[in-house]
Amino acid sequence: MSKPIHPVSLNILGKEYKIACAEGEQEGLIRSAQALDKQMRKIRDTGKVAGADRIAVLAALNLAHDANTNKNSGDDNAELCKRLSDLRQKIENVLENP
Repeated sequence: MSKPIHPVSLNILGKEYKIACAEGEQEGLIRSAQALDKQMRKIRDTGKVAGADRIAVLAALNLAHDANTNKNSGDDNAELCKRLSDLRQKIENVLENP
């Protein structure tokens, strides 16, 4: 039986996104969004990259690289990589369909 889906409101770079999330996974999604927001703000504040879509791609690459670098340290990182990949896909969907 699948878990019920609930909308979760996330704030990334000052913009609100509503993402469908399985029950019990909201906290992880919120933590992931906060990590993404922090990474995106860090990139934006350098002043070298313009455009939210470019910032999002660079942030996603940085987070994925960090996850892959630590990939050999166990199953927890494999789960993190999967969660980051899922989050990246959700963000790409939102950016493509505002």
